[in-house]
Amino acid sequence: MRIGLVIPTTPKYSETFFNSKIKGLLENGFEVIIFTQTIASDFNLCKTVKSPRVSGSRFLVALNMIKVGFKLLFHLNNVIKYYKLLKSSGFALTTIFKRMYLNSHILSHSVDWLHFGFATQAIGSEYVAKAIGAKMAVSFRGFDINVYPLKYENCYLDVWKNVDKVHSISQYLVEQAYGLGLKKVIPFSIITPAVDDQIFKTITSKQNSVGQNQLTICSVARLNWIKDLTTALETIQLLKKTYPNLQYHIIGDGDIKERERYLFLVNQLGLEDNVVFHRKLSHNDTLELVGKSDIYLQTSLNEGFCNAVLEAQALGRLCVASDVGGLKENIIDGKTGWLVRSQQPNVFANKIIEVVQLPEAKKIAVSNNAVSRVQKNFTLSYQNFKFLQFYNCKE
Repeated sequence: MRIGLVIPTTPKYSETFFNSKIKGLLENGFEVIIFTQTIASDFNLCKTVKSPRVSGSRFLVALNMIKVGFKLLFHLNNVIKYYKLLKSSGFALTTIFKRMYLNSHILSHSVDWLHFGFATQAIGSEYVAKAIGAKMAVSFRGFDINVYPLKYENCYLDVWKNVDKVHSISQYLVEQAYGLGLKKVIPFSIITPAVDDQIFKTITSKQNSVGQNQLTICSVARLNWIKDLTTALETIQLLKKTYPNLQYHIIGDGDIKERERYLFLVNQLGLEDNVVFHRKLSHNDTLELVGKSDIYLQTSLNEGFCNAVLEAQALGRLCVASDVGGLKENIIDGKTGWLVRSQQPNVFANKIIEVVQLPEAKKIAVSNNAVSRVQKNFTLSYQNFKFLQFYNCKE
């Protein structure tokens, strides 16, 4: 079976989700083609096809259009089908030729499944799969469902008309998609983010006990409004009254305006000696820092699922997170971690103090429960198995 995967750029070495999926499919006899805008020079897992040029000098764009037109002459059946599909759907001629050019790299290939790795990637390419005789799949992630439709209402109407199967990282996102117009008859499969099976070999022997006035907390979060680090920092300010020497590590980057805003807030809250911004670290360095923490904190306003929380549980850390979105599927409240109301620094602080003061046996039990659940349900090997089922239409 040949799978066409549409993603913005070839995955980097540290992007385990796509790399593991590709490797798993290849090892099981599938052929994988990546259709993308950017191809890294060191990527060699599978065949890659770059999308046509859309920027640069007019001469180069015009030259590329001629090349594309000539290439499509060898795939006239696909081109004619695509033209008829768009025409019958009411698209203007100029829009049809624009879309034909933008999707030419896919129209000139044959695959069994055309899978858009992000739902937003399918916008403008909704009819391509039918034109090339493939089934169409889309993946739901947090931004696709939680954020993008807020800015572009009804953006997925043509996607819903043409999609054959949905992959979502959480049940929550599927329910949200129903509210955006996805028909409930469309089959879907929940395949969550996963952790590398090797992570369990890196679990530290750090005890879940806190010394007098000492506490180490960690968050992995890009400096973005939806991660709500304002609540996190206000929580730290409250905790400082009980643990004056606490250290809060934030792993993640953002644009300069966001960094400056949070640096200012740290100053205003008097937390210069307590908060460390690590910006972007390697995956191994991130795991090492998370593994040394007493508490993992996630104050997000919403999450599709959150791989960072999953990895923290895999490392046996005690996790306190917002009771929003896919986090309610990620953590079993009171058993593998704790969920509290979002945007409530007082609630977060009180819960963390409560967790820190739990009997050691209770902390160990929660930690072990978290590790065991991740080992059973959220490994890359299990994720690969689920994707094999997905494309073979077995549930």
